[in-house]
Amino acid sequence: MRRLSLACGLALVVLAFAAASRVSDTREGQVAEVVTLLGGLAGIGLLTYAFASRPRATSSSSSSSSTSPVTRTPAMGGRRRSSRDLVLGAGGVVLAVCLLAGLAFSGGPLWAAFGLALLVPMIAGSVYLCLRFLRANP
Repeated sequence: MRRLSLACGLALVVLAFAAASRVSDTREGQVAEVVTLLGGLAGIGLLTYAFASRPRATSSSSSSSSTSPVTRTPAMGGRRRSSRDLVLGAGGVVLAVCLLAGLAFSGGPLWAAFGLALLVPMIAGSVYLCLRFLRANP
């Protein structure tokens, strides 16, 4: 499934770039532009799935694990987190602050507010990485 997603995603992105060269300033051209953008968005989504998905566990491993006793780990994970979580989280927060400062300086507070609205998921993920590292490594 991952290879199919990769192939379809690449095909959609290539078609979107090829179709973007044929967009004109007419009503039909605007419709073609929207279709091109949606095709590119679908292609990026498929590429993200192809690179980020994990392979499924085989049924033989699930049947053998059902006979063994279940051991549960704590919710935050009993293992120590790598410093990579802290570096990536702090880097994401610093990048968001730099981007917002640039928007506020060049575009004003309204553009900074729009940028903040777009960057909220990135900021939340970066803060989560930092907190996960700090809670796992007292």
